[in-house]
Amino acid sequence: MDRYERLSTLLELLGKRGKVDVDDLAEEMTVSAATIRRDLDHLAAQQLLTRTRGGAVAHNVTYDLPLRYKTVRRAPEKERIARAAAGLAARGAVVGLNGGTTTTEVARSLVIRPDLNSSGDEPALTIVTNALNIANELVVRPTVKVVVTGGVARPQSFELTGPLGTRILDEIILDVVFLGADAIDPVQGAFAHNEGEASINRLMASRARQVVVVADSSKLGRHAFAQICPAATIDVLITDSDAPQELVRVLENEGVTVKIV
Repeated sequence: MDRYERLSTLLELLGKRGKVDVDDLAEEMTVSAATIRRDLDHLAAQQLLTRTRGGAVAHNVTYDLPLRYKTVRRAPEKERIARAAAGLAARGAVVGLNGGTTTTEVARSLVIRPDLNSSGDEPALTIVTNALNIANELVVRPTVKVVVTGGVARPQSFELTGPLGTRILDEIILDVVFLGADAIDPVQGAFAHNEGEASINRLMASRARQVVVVADSSKLGRHAFAQICPAATIDVLITDSDAPQELVRVLENEGVTVKIV
């Protein structure tokens, strides 16, 4: 387990338990107590927790992990999901992407498709995104037209949120939108931890001809604070082979096409 994996795990454990002990964490994660102390000090410096004698307690922040700590979690699954998703966008399509580690991988998979790398008078793809990191990666690609929504940037996800982003989305139609989510309920649908992200993501979904949710199996059957869209409005869910079969059946009964990769 590398450092980012440890930091991510530490924050998740703290979010579940409210407080953690250095010695217990060292034993649980099979690292030295000194390593755990350094990791806790690092997270405390970022105001993600409060250090105590012998451990740490949850700080007054929501445990929506910063994107840089999420990137290493279930990376192979996210890459497979991204490759499958990228195959759904036709050349010349207008594609929406919200923020997140899986949608970032979708963006990367899209721009390396050989059929989308040939130059022409028109862009091979038009990408509409509220994620600053995705826009930053794609803007250097000469065959891709990048449109960024307005809004206020969230430092944890790099997503632009708020009413400033609605005007652009109100005036366009997306051929397909790829949505990452923090949780997927088989009936209630896709959810985000942050209500601002959920709101702009919901608007993106409403402007798309096809809604594709990309989420690894760890998100399935979970709940988060704010709904993005109900399951009945999701056209396709792409997930990995660890997805619970009973949950997949419920989603399919709601009209969702589930692709397992």
